[in-house]
Amino acid sequence: MSRRIRTLMAALCALPLAFAAAPSAHAADPTTMTNGFYVDPDSSARRWAAANPGDGRAAAINASIANTPMARWFGSWSGTIGTATGAYVGAADYRDKLPVLVAYNIYHRDYCGGHSAGGAASPYAYADWIAQFAGGIAARPAVVILEPDSLGDYGCMTQAQIDEREAMLTGALAEFNRQAPNTWVYMDAGNPRWADAATMARRLHEAGLRQAHGFSLNVSNYITTAENTAYGNAVNNELAARYGYTKPFVVDTSRNGNGSNGQWCNPSGRRIGTPTRTGGGAEMLLWIKTPGESDGNCGVGAGSTAGQFLPEVAYKMIYGY
Repeated sequence: MSRRIRTLMAALCALPLAFAAAPSAHAADPTTMTNGFYVDPDSSARRWAAANPGDGRAAAINASIANTPMARWFGSWSGTIGTATGAYVGAADYRDKLPVLVAYNIYHRDYCGGHSAGGAASPYAYADWIAQFAGGIAARPAVVILEPDSLGDYGCMTQAQIDEREAMLTGALAEFNRQAPNTWVYMDAGNPRWADAATMARRLHEAGLRQAHGFSLNVSNYITTAENTAYGNAVNNELAARYGYTKPFVVDTSRNGNGSNGQWCNPSGRRIGTPTRTGGGAEMLLWIKTPGESDGNCGVGAGSTAGQFLPEVAYKMIYGY
């Protein structure tokens, strides 16, 4: 398939010029192999809008959320994972678009928070799952957010569990490097409210950041792009000082239009943020969490489960009330 080539000079603004960025694990740049980001045709927002055309909220949800490029999350619910990722990136490749995928199945997932607990049955099961995930993508262009929350909260974990988790992430990066040469992988680095920059830099490095393209911030959270950008730059300062390299980062802007009120689980009064694009102080601003999907049985999503689409929450998030 022929592809239109475009450069992304704005990405250079993501890192202070004094830093020497570590070489990417991949030579290829998937953003120059595609023409824009992929809109998931089967997102929860799209499915709801299609199933409820007579609902007074449907037009706004369809226009402001369902037709915006955003990530698709993959986990135990995805069936045979290599088939699932292969079908998704294949559909995007057919349209010459760049898909964003989230790998969310690590053993002891959300171990300390609990709202999204689950994941693979063992570290060995996870290694097999993530190998199939990467194999399904193969040589097609993609962006992968690797295991949100995995490095953000170690508060309830023993050192042995931390070591085990970091080994799983390092192994995952090795699989992407081996099988998916045109994929940019971003290790998740939580958000500015979870760990200070020095702590996060150490966790990222120990989990194999050198093998990744970069790191992700604010996934499923509400903190402003400016605060995340400052934090990302601070993490890079620590990486440069301690380990001699820096990495680009991306920010989840799907729900940070009004910033954070200090709550992370379905807070009221939040708003959708800047649609997916390049630049803005980070390498890319992405919609990683679907606006309107619940964080769990909490806040304005009381009675819901994590990932459930709540149309009233989505509708209010469009307007910020």
